[in-house]
Amino acid sequence: MVTGHLTATATATATAAVTATAAVAVVGAAAGAFSGLGGAGRAGAAVLTASGALAALTTVHAAPAVSTFGPLRNRFMPALAGRGDPGHVALTFDDGPDPQSTPHFLRLLERAGVRATFFLLGEMLVHAPGLARDIASAGHEIGVHGWAHRPALLRGPRATAADIARVHDVAAHVLGTPPTLFRPPYGVFSASAYLACRALGMRPVLWTAWGEDWRRGATPRSVHDTVMRSLRGGGTVLLHDSDCTSAPGSWRVTLGAVPRLLDTCAERGWRVGPLRDHGRQERHRS
Repeated sequence: MVTGHLTATATATATAAVTATAAVAVVGAAAGAFSGLGGAGRAGAAVLTASGALAALTTVHAAPAVSTFGPLRNRFMPALAGRGDPGHVALTFDDGPDPQSTPHFLRLLERAGVRATFFLLGEMLVHAPGLARDIASAGHEIGVHGWAHRPALLRGPRATAADIARVHDVAAHVLGTPPTLFRPPYGVFSASAYLACRALGMRPVLWTAWGEDWRRGATPRSVHDTVMRSLRGGGTVLLHDSDCTSAPGSWRVTLGAVPRLLDTCAERGWRVGPLRDHGRQERHRS
């Protein structure tokens, strides 16, 4: 897609510029300390600048990954964690659309009268575009989860931006409207991933509670209990409607856990729905 290619190129260029600027800022002050030491000082500054630039670029690229640490994210990055109205819980699913499993979740949620947010993988979406449209037509919200389920930290800025632009453009083409939410694979952000999703008009959202439903040996009870240990009103729950990146058959465990989760939320007086109905979004703390 021409639009996706141009968007990815522009995003990659912006990412490279930002990381380079940050690197210069980080090493500039330190290199300046050598300026009064004559020739040896200038040589030292050159070495420091070269080695420091590489270290700074690496640091800038990886810095957003601190958001992966749940307690830190929930405490200091509430908007990124997906905290909203204390009377509401956002229910989200990752890794679909999967023709084997996603329809079961759609039927369960329809019976319960609940809508959710589904974060789709591009490589799953291209094989099941009709199912993606079914998710949307059932009233659920759709975000994107990257093209392939690969950690952003292991990819360069251009590859990361191209990946995000590709899934954004395919989702927009399939659904007729561009996605506005992005969740990175494994919940791991890099600087380039963050910049790319923002450049495409998407809001990054992670979660406040997960069920560890991808694990071999998980049960509906363990998924429920794991979620409820950290879930509070205004939280966002992460589950998976596909086992494409999880233990084989794990989606059945998740499916079995959802009714009890919905019951527990109702008992606590929490409404359950998609992120778009999550009410106020708390701002990042300065």
